[in-house]
Amino acid sequence: MGDFLTFDELMNWNAVAGRFAPPARLAVIGDPIAHSRSPQMHNPALRACGIDAQYVRVQVPQGRVAEAFRQFARCGFLGVNITIPHKFEALDAVDVLDPLARQLGAVNTLAIRDGRLHGYNSDGPGFLRSVKEAFGVEVKDLRVLILGAGGGAGRAVAVQSALVGCRSITLANRTLDKALAVMREIREIGNVPLVGVVEMDDAHLAYQMSGCDLVVNATSLGMKSADTKLLPADSIEARHLVFDMVYRADGETPLLADARLAGAKTVDGLTLLLHQGAISFEHWFDRPAPLEVMREGLRNA
Repeated sequence: MGDFLTFDELMNWNAVAGRFAPPARLAVIGDPIAHSRSPQMHNPALRACGIDAQYVRVQVPQGRVAEAFRQFARCGFLGVNITIPHKFEALDAVDVLDPLARQLGAVNTLAIRDGRLHGYNSDGPGFLRSVKEAFGVEVKDLRVLILGAGGGAGRAVAVQSALVGCRSITLANRTLDKALAVMREIREIGNVPLVGVVEMDDAHLAYQMSGCDLVVNATSLGMKSADTKLLPADSIEARHLVFDMVYRADGETPLLADARLAGAKTVDGLTLLLHQGAISFEHWFDRPAPLEVMREGLRNA
C-alpha cells in the first residue's frame, strides 16, 4: 500500500519521505489503520484544489500519539486525523485545545500551525451536518435515542445533541454506569428538557422507540452480518430516522436493512466520515472543502 506507513517509518522520516510525490503533508493515524478510506476521500480533494500535498495512513501504537504528533510537526505535516483508539490520548497531546473538543472529551483532528499542535473534534459537528443532509431536519427539533451512549462516539453525539438543545435524549448502553455518567454531563449543559437512561434489551428499546424520532447506533455492532441485532425489527416505523455510524463495504448493516424494510429514512457512517473529513479540511486550509469531490472519492473507494 503506497500510502501506508509504519510508526518506525514515520520516526525515520528522512529515509521514506522521497517515495511520496506529491509530498506527504497530511495523515490519519490509528491502530489498526490499513482499512481507512480517508486517503481516497482527501487526495482527490487536494488535487481538485491544486494543493501540492498527499494524505497517507500511519499505524501508530497506543501510548505513542504525542511522540507521533511531534514528529509530524518536525516533518512539515499540516494536519492529522485521529481514529480508534487514539482520540482520548490525542486530547492530552496537543498544545491548544478547541473548547468543543474539550467538551466532547476527545480530539480527532490535529492542525499544525507554526509548530503548534491544535486539537479539534469533528464528531459532533459532522453528526449535525450528516443529519441535516440525510434527513432535511435539524437535530435540535428531534427526540434522540442513542445506542451505545457510553463510548466515545455515543458520548460525542449525546453532548452535541444537548448543546444544540434537542427535544429529548435517551441513552442506551450495556454498561449503565457509563450511560449515567453521560447523562449527568448532559444535565449540566441544561438545554434538554428530558434526559433518560435505559438498558439495551428488546423490551426497553421497543418502548423507547415509540417516543423517539432519531435513533443513532454508536456501537460497533453491524460491521458483520452475523452481529447481534440492536433493535427488535418490528419496533422501527416508517416515521423513524435511523443513523448507523457503522458502514460496510459489502452492503447495508442489519439495522439499516431492517429500517429500510420498515420504510424508515436511513443513513450510514460513510456520510459521517464525509462531513468529518470536510470539517478537517476546513481546519487545515481555512477554506470550504470540495464536498462533492470527496463524496465521489468515497464512492469509488
